[in-house]
Amino acid sequence: MTTYSLTNPATGKTEQEFTTLADTEVAGIIERSDRAAASWRDVPVEERAQLLSKVADAYDARKDELAELIAREMGKPLAEAVGEAELSGAIYRWYAENGPKLLEPELLDPQGADESMTQTEAVGPLIGVMPWNFPYYQVARFAGPNLMAGNTVMLKHAPICAASSELMAEIMHTAGIPEDAYINIFASNEQIAEMIADPRVRGISLTGSERAGAAVAETAGKNLKKVVLELGGSDALIVLDDGEVQKTAEIAAEARLSNAGQACNSPKRMIVPNSEFDAFLSTVVSVFENVQVGDPTKSDTQMGPLSSVEARDRVVAQVQRAVEQGATLHVGGQAAEGDGAFMQPAVLSGVTKDMDAYSEEIFGPVAVVYGVDSPEEAVALANDVDFGLSGSVWSTDIARAQEVADQLDVGMAYVNEHGTTLPGLPFGGVKRSGFGRELGRWGMGEFVNTRLRRTSHLKR
Repeated sequence: MTTYSLTNPATGKTEQEFTTLADTEVAGIIERSDRAAASWRDVPVEERAQLLSKVADAYDARKDELAELIAREMGKPLAEAVGEAELSGAIYRWYAENGPKLLEPELLDPQGADESMTQTEAVGPLIGVMPWNFPYYQVARFAGPNLMAGNTVMLKHAPICAASSELMAEIMHTAGIPEDAYINIFASNEQIAEMIADPRVRGISLTGSERAGAAVAETAGKNLKKVVLELGGSDALIVLDDGEVQKTAEIAAEARLSNAGQACNSPKRMIVPNSEFDAFLSTVVSVFENVQVGDPTKSDTQMGPLSSVEARDRVVAQVQRAVEQGATLHVGGQAAEGDGAFMQPAVLSGVTKDMDAYSEEIFGPVAVVYGVDSPEEAVALANDVDFGLSGSVWSTDIARAQEVADQLDVGMAYVNEHGTTLPGLPFGGVKRSGFGRELGRWGMGEFVNTRLRRTSHLKR
């Protein structure tokens, strides 16, 4: 049975437990969402926008409270947690400001009629299945555009994020979003499968693991439901031979340590010219050795614990297996002594194609550094995985870097930055990193009916 609780990963202590949804309550949740859909879609667009603006205001006003909660809940350092709350508020505000324009009818070439146009309309109740690594941001990506479009939302968060999911629901309802337009549910995977199969549910968005994505996609496919999936990633960061090696290495290392490495679009594989390999590796190792790991609620902490002891142990086991298979461990990789889900950040090199670490996603503070002899070899290595979320190229020659970036088989390619996410930019991947897009106008277009209306005079 799924257990929803707040277990502080810095101490290992369970601070709060939550009552889960009973099987007999599932039908009622869907009925509430479906009934609300008929009225919510009829709320004037400008009024829905005003309500989302109030949600954004609340995230700005309560960012410290929001940050402190997820620091205790999943271990994010306070500075990063505040940044996540601010970004989430910015997403709601972007849709409040831009949503009305995106929902306006679009006139087309009449093509022989008096008028041809498209209308954008809500489709109805949606299910969001969200992960724990960015508790507020992931929800904002899904809920912001869909509430703006007039859909209703049933939100299942990760079991370790029950407290933050309740707080998000409270913010929504206090801002004026109807209680049945946004319903927070502490549901099991089996209950979610039952809900997906219900004909009143019109779509599902999931951010999470490949396993979870495959299960949801299978159930959605059997029931002819639209699904958006944002799954894993094994992002490559490519440094060209004219790049600023030390500066780039510092940026790459700090980016990899952000959120204790628990980000789908973290730069997990660092690919550098062999001529610069030793210098780059040395800098990354130095940053990893000197990062301040500790209590995420302390102001001087740079990296907190992983989200749980189980998550920490999986990453430690992946590092150990890589070493057993022949990789070189330069620093860290061990579980820290004492309570909590802490580990020493690890740097690996010498990973080859026959090792598990070559192809699997390592969801923790572990950098794998590769040396190559050419940009062509770098691109081939970057693309030689089943994932395709994002990747980056670093160089002082922008045109050359763009040319290399255009060869990456990813949903998001960056030059001289990595993993940037902003409200108006599309987010999503290809291959086993999922399909569909969130954020910007693309996020508004996933769960709507783009209806054609064509008008002609009666012919005599």
